[in-house]
Amino acid sequence: MIKVYSSAPLSFQGQKRRFIKDFKEVLKKFDNITTVVDLFGGSGLLSHVTKRERPDVRVVYNDYDYFCDRLANVAATNEILSRIRPVLQGVEREKKVPAEQRAQILAIISEYSEKGYVDYITLGSSLLFSGKWAKTFQELSKETMYNVVRKADFDVSGYLDGLEVVHKDYRELFAQFKDDKDVLFLIDPPYLATDVVSYENYWKLSDYLDVLKLLVGTKYVYFTSNKSQIVELCEWINTNASIGNPFKGVEIRTQQNSLNYHTSFTDIMLVRE
Repeated sequence: MIKVYSSAPLSFQGQKRRFIKDFKEVLKKFDNITTVVDLFGGSGLLSHVTKRERPDVRVVYNDYDYFCDRLANVAATNEILSRIRPVLQGVEREKKVPAEQRAQILAIISEYSEKGYVDYITLGSSLLFSGKWAKTFQELSKETMYNVVRKADFDVSGYLDGLEVVHKDYRELFAQFKDDKDVLFLIDPPYLATDVVSYENYWKLSDYLDVLKLLVGTKYVYFTSNKSQIVELCEWINTNASIGNPFKGVEIRTQQNSLNYHTSFTDIMLVRE
């Protein structure tokens, strides 16, 4: 029996598990497609669901974040967690891990980091407060730990079955398929004005806006957030296109400001004489 996942088998920031029901309904409308290209594949959940719902189509999953490496190393992740669980005996569920046990946990993880690959994102989801992420041992060692380790091992069996997995810049992948009228593009870029710390690359406003060019003349399912206000922005531009770029040719000065030790922002002053 083919296993169907309703969420990614390992933690991933921004996966679309709450959209799965709607997404399945939308897929039924595209009865004339032969290929689905998941440009910003992330955890691969949309690709997985697409292949299960539409086994008749080719599904290309762009695993730019190399989620497949985390899946491939799940045995090591499960082994690490199996050694951590006894350390946490006596620590109340969802409570802060005391210093002594915390030091033991870090020693276990450090041992595995010296051997090779460690999935810090998955480990972090089992040891950090909800919403916290760590991608390195240094980041994990700075965070307060909580006993939120799952009791069962992670199971990722069959998750990528049937998918064509690639690792490319989304623009390169889009160029391969843009002239094919039987292709549906899944477009789920990192959201603006949203924490994207677990992604591999910094995502600027210009990067986000560049993606909009892919929507012209293509079949697509596009995801965004009300925090980005991209729909409102496009409507405003459509109404006020005649003004052009009001900042063209201005003098720009910046000042770096810090809110705390891990959060900073840049103030910008623009001047036109």
